Amino acid sequence: MTSNDELSGVRAATRDLFDWLCASALPLWSTMGVDWDLGGFVERLSPEGEPIADVRRARLVARQVYAFKAAGELGWSGPVPALVEHGVNALCGHHISPDHEVISCYVPAEDRHTGGFDLYDQAFGLFGLAHAFAHLGDPNLETHARSILSRLRERWAHPTGGFVEHQPAQPPLKANPHMHLLEAALAWSTVSSDPAWPALAKEMVDLCIARFIDPGTGGLREFFNEDWNAIQDSSSDIVEPGHQSEWAWLLMRWSERSPTDRLKSAAKGLLAIAENEGLNTSQHRLVNELHADLSIRDGRLRLWPQTERIKSLIRFSQHEAGGDEQTDVMRRIEQSVRALLGYFDHAIAGSWWEHFDENGKPLIEPARASSLYHIMGAATELGTLTGMRLT
Repeated sequence: MTSNDELSGVRAATRDLFDWLCASALPLWSTMGVDWDLGGFVERLSPEGEPIADVRRARLVARQVYAFKAAGELGWSGPVPALVEHGVNALCGHHISPDHEVISCYVPAEDRHTGGFDLYDQAFGLFGLAHAFAHLGDPNLETHARSILSRLRERWAHPTGGFVEHQPAQPPLKANPHMHLLEAALAWSTVSSDPAWPALAKEMVDLCIARFIDPGTGGLREFFNEDWNAIQDSSSDIVEPGHQSEWAWLLMRWSERSPTDRLKSAAKGLLAIAENEGLNTSQHRLVNELHADLSIRDGRLRLWPQTERIKSLIRFSQHEAGGDEQTDVMRRIEQSVRALLGYFDHAIAGSWWEHFDENGKPLIEPARASSLYHIMGAATELGTLTGMRLT
């Protein structure tokens, strides 16, 4: 149990984050970030706050459905039903094919689709539908999701577990889409009684522990050959600290439903790699990439891994940490929230920097709307930990 004294610093940092969300970020992205005329959501804002003309991705539509729905659940008083319905209309109207696959990209100005099959987009389609269903209760959304999952299993299943990216199967197979399939399966498992969703979640967890985690280093690898063996070349020599944290968070969530010592050990090991090898200790931020031997590969500091750090540390504090360890975890959570707030020091109120260099200097580039999903995920976990709301 966390004491009030241990939570005080986290509460203060959370209040600053929640105030920024209410006063700046949610107003900006629910107005400038929404295309009410052509549908969907703006992908990026320039450093000057202007929308950039891009193709519209299914994964962003799904993420924004989640982000605005999560904001409403945290107490934001903005137009949540209209925003969620707008996202659902775009997702179902432009990003689900007649044969029940998620269509990756839509070009609204030309009313055409681009891109082939992408497992990552199937995962986020399922994720967005789950959160839309939770908010709207429309049974057609669950029908869509079941059809997408059935199509995945019929057309894209790997014979030993997981899914392929091409037919016939060819490398690389990727861990990252399976992480988001687990996230989608967990979302559906909370709102549906269909046993297909916990079965999918268990399959993703088992695959992660059996194949994705390197038995030598404990680090989670990203790219695999057609037999689910990690690819050993320089381009695939990648371990992402953000994904160590994100997988740890998901494994801890699954362990609440199906606890095993092996599962808890895997989650703690991934979190330890993120916190030890993956952390720029002077910045209190996770670096972008490690090599397979856990040495630094890319020392820049992207926004989204910091949110996944917050989420995993909070889950660890709730289920695993105790005594002096709990005090240390609370300190790390506070530091990570303060480090996240630094990305929001932007000339456009409510926008953010996607990257800092190793010394904490922002790289001048557009803000990606997709980062709101990560930010709201961290905010949701902080709300649960502290009992605080946006308003």
